[in-house]
Amino acid sequence: MKTLYIKSKTKIERVSIEFTRYLLDIIHPKNRISIIKGARGVGKTTLLLQYARLKIATEKSILYVSLDDLYFLNHSLYSLAEDFYKDNGSFLLLDEVHKYPNWSRELKLIYDDFPNLQLVVTSSSLLEIYKSESDLSRRAITYQLKELSFREFLFFEKKINFPPYTLEYFIKNHEAISYEITKKIKPLHEFNKYVEYGMYPYFIEEKEMYTEILLQTINLTLEIDLPAVERVDFEHIIKIKKLLFAISTSTPFTPNITKLSERTGISRNALIKALHYLQKARLLNLVNKNNKGISILSKPDKIYINNPNLQYAFASTHSNMGSIRESFFVNQLQGIYKIELPPKGDFIVDDKYTFEIGGKNKSKYQIKGIPNSFVVRDDFENGVNNYIPLWLFGFLY
Repeated sequence: MKTLYIKSKTKIERVSIEFTRYLLDIIHPKNRISIIKGARGVGKTTLLLQYARLKIATEKSILYVSLDDLYFLNHSLYSLAEDFYKDNGSFLLLDEVHKYPNWSRELKLIYDDFPNLQLVVTSSSLLEIYKSESDLSRRAITYQLKELSFREFLFFEKKINFPPYTLEYFIKNHEAISYEITKKIKPLHEFNKYVEYGMYPYFIEEKEMYTEILLQTINLTLEIDLPAVERVDFEHIIKIKKLLFAISTSTPFTPNITKLSERTGISRNALIKALHYLQKARLLNLVNKNNKGISILSKPDKIYINNPNLQYAFASTHSNMGSIRESFFVNQLQGIYKIELPPKGDFIVDDKYTFEIGGKNKSKYQIKGIPNSFVVRDDFENGVNNYIPLWLFGFLY
């Protein structure tokens, strides 16, 4: 235990607090169990250490532990929590909990047996607490840490801390907001960099090797996280990689399940399940028609690579600008707002706002007469009336 305390203290003291992710102020400090899910590389460990340093009173006893620590070769998670609790411990921060075999059962026991102990836990975005061995849904509050927004990227790249805006607020005020921002930066120039290499924090130190690192991260997600959480065998993983490439080299993808099954060698039901797994892994985004019911065996109406950085990494020579635009738009809104496919236009958000996405020639023709409809274009810095710059949707978090 002494070694764990030393490691914990050192990591918490050394973590940078120059910039914090949007989720830091959303996690409620009184939750008995908070679970932070997210894709590999989005900054979950940094967030956890920053939470310890900035959000927990100094007089409280804190212990940060990674669940892949060698300590757990001879000790259980429950025994660690028990010893920490007896030592007057207050906050137990558990990193990469999905790497511990009996995580759900022991977290439930810890919750039930040590009522004054608070847990903040990070895990793979694949983790499903509602389907775990011990149902934590009534005990744990789950948060999703998304990839860097364009606003967050600009802090790292330009050291300017712009505020985030709600969708409703910036729709009403987008002209004034964009003019204030363009006084300080050239958004189109920065946005072009962001969609290629700015959505994962490691771009700060590894721009030249960014794509290679991202591809390695994708491989680790597919070859380690997916089998560990969903028990997918290696042969199936190879086929899933083919599936990802097939989608990444297409324009915004309306799936033909039969043809996709033939191309990848995955049976129909297994293919649909794989698509849902890849969405949970934050490698894909699945979007359905407005008010359509969804289940694990539902065929999605449209498939997008989760974000433009993945699009460039998968198929840099085949990247389609239409895919890049829509991938970015969906990525920035999904998980914060409800986004679906309307009868007219590209997307409808929260059953209220309709958006048509495009380049310099895009007009309102497709959404003419639809209330609360907007054209989102990638070619201008400042919008006017119902024409909004695409880059501005990167300021939602």
